[in-house]
Amino acid sequence: MFKNILLPVDGSELSLRAVDTGLALAVKLGASVYAFHIVPPYPALTYFVDIVQANQEFYLQEAIARGEGYLQEVERRAKAAGVPCGSGHEIDSRPHRAIIAAVARQQCDLIVMASHGLRGVDRLLLGSETQKVLVEGDVPVLVCH
Repeated sequence: MFKNILLPVDGSELSLRAVDTGLALAVKLGASVYAFHIVPPYPALTYFVDIVQANQEFYLQEAIARGEGYLQEVERRAKAAGVPCGSGHEIDSRPHRAIIAAVARQQCDLIVMASHGLRGVDRLLLGSETQKVLVEGDVPVLVCH
């Protein structure tokens, strides 16, 4: 049925619970997983470029390192479950678009993701990234809460 499952992870407890659900499903189906983290770009205004250039580089280094830690945790859990796992990250201001693009690149046939992530009030104002993936994506999505 499903052979390659995308597991978007943002480091929240809810996203890690979704990872565990995706891994349990992968075990039952004999599927592989691809852990994916989206790093939001540094929120700089153009007229502050000279001031924030160094901060942007520091921000990206820290955000990528934090994301790599999340991905390593998924890889650790996948290894313990005996599930083949790849991983990667992408810098994008629209996580739902990055997730949909990763599905195509990695040839995933299912996404298992949390109902909401770390963004709190933003998700109430802008709509959940999960909702956007459901509307714009073209593969099934298992939403975990």
